[in-house]
Amino acid sequence: MSQELTRRSLVDWDAAAQIAAKLTPPGPTPGPREMSRAVESLRYFAHESVHHVHAITRLDAAENLRDSTVLVVDRAGWAKANTQTFSVLVQPVFDRLHAKDPGTFDAALRGVAPTAIAAEMGALVGFLSAKVLGQYDPYAGLVSEQAARSHPGGRLMFVAPNVLWTEHELNVAPEDFRLWVCLHEQTHRVQFAAAPWLRDHMLEQISRLGSLDASAWDRLRAAAASITGRSAGRPDAGLGPMTHLLTDAERDTVSHVTAVMSLLEGHANAVMDAVDSSIVPSVKTIRRRFDDRSATHGALDRFIRSLLGMDAKMRQYSNGQKFVEYIVERAGMERFNTVWTSPETLPTEVEIHDPQAWMDRVLG
Repeated sequence: MSQELTRRSLVDWDAAAQIAAKLTPPGPTPGPREMSRAVESLRYFAHESVHHVHAITRLDAAENLRDSTVLVVDRAGWAKANTQTFSVLVQPVFDRLHAKDPGTFDAALRGVAPTAIAAEMGALVGFLSAKVLGQYDPYAGLVSEQAARSHPGGRLMFVAPNVLWTEHELNVAPEDFRLWVCLHEQTHRVQFAAAPWLRDHMLEQISRLGSLDASAWDRLRAAAASITGRSAGRPDAGLGPMTHLLTDAERDTVSHVTAVMSLLEGHANAVMDAVDSSIVPSVKTIRRRFDDRSATHGALDRFIRSLLGMDAKMRQYSNGQKFVEYIVERAGMERFNTVWTSPETLPTEVEIHDPQAWMDRVLG
């Protein structure tokens, strides 16, 4: 990361990564032989899943797609990788804030903001690192020139301790479960290959956030009031009280990003559930036990998920899967794939809940 980029960031990303690593429990620690077998297995199924995704999605871009780096990491490794990616994703927001008011921005840099936000980000990433099974990161190549050379198609990451813990907790066949997880992440890789414009489109949407105007403090007070129950406020679309910090234009942007994320996750879930027992013999058992597990989080875990909006996001992803399956059932997979054509063919948040409206608008 360049000195200029670090100077203009309101987050001390190195500190965030260190905090995340300290707060992240190590998870299961099997012997070297078992861990080596798990790593080999995940790498194998990451490649094995490619032709299954191609067969299900019928996207030409999926055929023999093997241009992304496959990494099997521990929780600390996942946390470090994601703080690097977050630094790239939010930098356009910081650049925008600096351009609007350099004096205020530079004053924040000299204050406690970078350290305080690093603590928040570190805690957030540390919490998530114990939950994530796998991830496709399309932005990995933007971190540095070296990353661009090593990750031209992004990177697929699998968090070995979390996969081992979950398959043990669910009491399911490890090989079936690992292939099932790999199918989901490879589907994300295929989405971005089928829509090569999507990465830049999402970066552009994120860069629109982070306004700095005269109403910012009023919106901050509104957020505080809603947290303490003193203000009913506007509907938050599942984003919680922090919605008050957004301008109307930013809310529209968040709505669009939410719809796209619902589509991406819903499509990947639909692919996972489209496999039959000839591919993943125990797929029905895995899905049933996985869903049951998601409904039995502890009180603290549920609180944190609610605070982060993760439960709302899971509901959105469920709606995304229903959107995909509704259209595929009525129009077929080939016509559904029109969704990857351009930003204009992406569904709106309203259309995620009303897939017929998307069909009427896009398929005509």
